[in-house]
Amino acid sequence: MGNPIENKFQKMGARVKVTCDRLARVSIDIREDRRGEYFEVRHHPDVEVQVVDVKPADRHLLLMTRRLQPQRGEPINSKFLCGHDERHWFVAAVPESAHARDVQDAKDALKPAEVWQSMREHGVSPRERDKRKTPAFLRQGEWFFLPRPWLRVDEKLVLKDEAIRRGAGKPHVCQFLFRQGGQLVWVSDAYPNGLSDQQYRALPAKTRDKHVWRQMARDARAYVKGSVRHPDHQTIWLPFWYQVVMNTETQSAAMRNVAFLD
Repeated sequence: MGNPIENKFQKMGARVKVTCDRLARVSIDIREDRRGEYFEVRHHPDVEVQVVDVKPADRHLLLMTRRLQPQRGEPINSKFLCGHDERHWFVAAVPESAHARDVQDAKDALKPAEVWQSMREHGVSPRERDKRKTPAFLRQGEWFFLPRPWLRVDEKLVLKDEAIRRGAGKPHVCQFLFRQGGQLVWVSDAYPNGLSDQQYRALPAKTRDKHVWRQMARDARAYVKGSVRHPDHQTIWLPFWYQVVMNTETQSAAMRNVAFLD
């Protein structure tokens, strides 16, 4: 019959493999085998794992990990929204400050303040807040796009077919992108979150020469228009400039090493 965790994942149509691993604290990922995608949960023996809420019709559940012997400064509980979005399963860390009790709390916690403000400005009702397209925003995966039809930019500074990405994730490719501010960082496959210029130059020459580097902006304010493409999501079309805002995953302890790169 399976264990309680497996049964609750099955209720939303997913498979899960839970492994107790002394080499891991908590690791949650999406894997694939001959039967398709499944969730892989690895946890240390001093970490309990449980499902606190499941919405079968919505194909989402809220997973909680509890540390029995937490180290100083780390949260006792971490929560993860697991679900299906367009074509694939996903997992998103939920900010601990939200104290999410169920799936809807977790979805709400992942929306940044800019999205809630845009909803108020455009009169979007709470019933519509989980849609991927509203007058207040469009969503593609972890990214929200907020309409800025009045924005005028210097066309000489507009980049074409530019990627925005979260850490080492698959990039979302924007037909036109304009950025303001942010910190320039050096990025490679080995350093997907980027190195400051000082960190980059402190690397041994042999290490730098092993990788292909490009400069990107961390924590910049980015605006996009035209198409936004991603292999796991339907392409969206933005007829004018939209501000790019990422969900709040990076505010959680479980995702504290993930940077905003565009």
